Amino acid sequence: MVSFQACQNEIKKKISPNIVYILADDMGYGDISYLNRNSKIKTPHLDEMAQNGIHFTDAHSGSAVCTPTRYGILTGRYAWRSSLKNGVTWSWSEPLISRERTTVASLLKKKGYHTACIGKWHLGLGWSKDSSGIVDIRKPITEGPNDNGFDYFFGITASLDIPPYIYVENDRSTTQQIDTIEADDVQGMAFWRKGAIGADFKMEEVLPVLTQKAVSYINDRSSQEKPFFLYFPLPAPHTPILPTREFKGKSGTNPYGDFVLMVDNVVGQVVEAIKNKGLEENTLIIFTSDNGCSPRADFATLADLGHYPSHLYRGHKADIYEGGHRIPFIAQWKNTIKAGIHSKETICLTDMLATCAAITQQPLAANEGEDSYNILPLLTTKTPTDYQREATVHHSINGSFAIRQGKWKLIFCPGSGGWSQPTPQKAKQLQLPPLQLYDLDLDIKEQKNVADKYPEKVKELRSLMEKIIREGRSTSGEIQPNDEPVELFPTK
Repeated sequence: MVSFQACQNEIKKKISPNIVYILADDMGYGDISYLNRNSKIKTPHLDEMAQNGIHFTDAHSGSAVCTPTRYGILTGRYAWRSSLKNGVTWSWSEPLISRERTTVASLLKKKGYHTACIGKWHLGLGWSKDSSGIVDIRKPITEGPNDNGFDYFFGITASLDIPPYIYVENDRSTTQQIDTIEADDVQGMAFWRKGAIGADFKMEEVLPVLTQKAVSYINDRSSQEKPFFLYFPLPAPHTPILPTREFKGKSGTNPYGDFVLMVDNVVGQVVEAIKNKGLEENTLIIFTSDNGCSPRADFATLADLGHYPSHLYRGHKADIYEGGHRIPFIAQWKNTIKAGIHSKETICLTDMLATCAAITQQPLAANEGEDSYNILPLLTTKTPTDYQREATVHHSINGSFAIRQGKWKLIFCPGSGGWSQPTPQKAKQLQLPPLQLYDLDLDIKEQKNVADKYPEKVKELRSLMEKIIREGRSTSGEIQPNDEPVELFPTK
């Protein structure tokens, strides 16, 4: 067995690897056929990526919704430590990442990387306003990707169903001609909200346009000496669910399934571009999702066909249950990550910062990546001896917490904390217990609450959760402040 230190030494000998991070939007664990043998959606490109690398079966997003997960990916810190205690940012929200905070991009930039974000930002922006305080989207934008360590940005401001619908290149809109688009059928899959739209913006073209930009970026950077970091957060298969003509009906399920196939094809195009430029051996490629699948996928129709986006897990996007935050995570790095590895270790998307710091031999300061664990030992060896994780915190759309340690998961709310039954309102009506404890080794579907049976375990995990909140970090190190007070049992 090759030791972790030996792998580190080999990495030192190589040119710093390129890093490509592909983040799907609202894609369920069960949507990838390699991870779910009963999937009715066949994903050949993601399957091949898993066959050529490592896949994790216990990977988690930092939240069950997108903005806080994106914050955690880039900063290595849970978003509930910031001003965002529940929900997501909206059209004109203030920037969520503070100016002094280290991001994956700024960390890699210090080591000579060229850094690019192509895709969905959704972390708030510094919008220019007129004398009346009204946003003018034609004017320069501040505190976006370019002010958070990225040399280049091309993408959209938030989800593809949240206005304004414009392409932003670096710090400004790509068009000065702004129109208004009406809302589509709120019950349909092609859903978006009424708002401003750029003259060069067509909903169904966004994913292809972003993919072309990502592939062009890889092609352009392949001839440069600097290594590159490409953060590629997709707007799909989130609503509006708009598969192009090539993919309509191709999955044999419904438009959501077709859109998942389109995402799979995007991954294939990116991997192919890397391969064609001879970059496979020196590029770490990661594919994952920001949270579980949304009910907009039409679960009833999919279930009739025998397809379950959450696989065997309870709940879906927004929930504190596993279906809300257990997500696919596949990594490929030819000749560094062995092919066909399966890891059962618990990891979280907040781990990206510490992992990139390890790859580039950079120590983290006490106020950097407070919730980020280095998963490089898991990527480069088959044994987890160099990987010591104390616990992982989960968070739902309404701000409810859960803590995971080993086989135990303690939930600090009754019901789902999200959109599935029992919702917070229904749980209150039913007077359900305020705490839920699950033994995931015996009860992966979270059906039997054993909090009354194991009061000492409840006490132990609650104490650990309070410590993680109080000390401003879940990793070892100096105590750090949270940006704003954090309540274990939020009132909202």
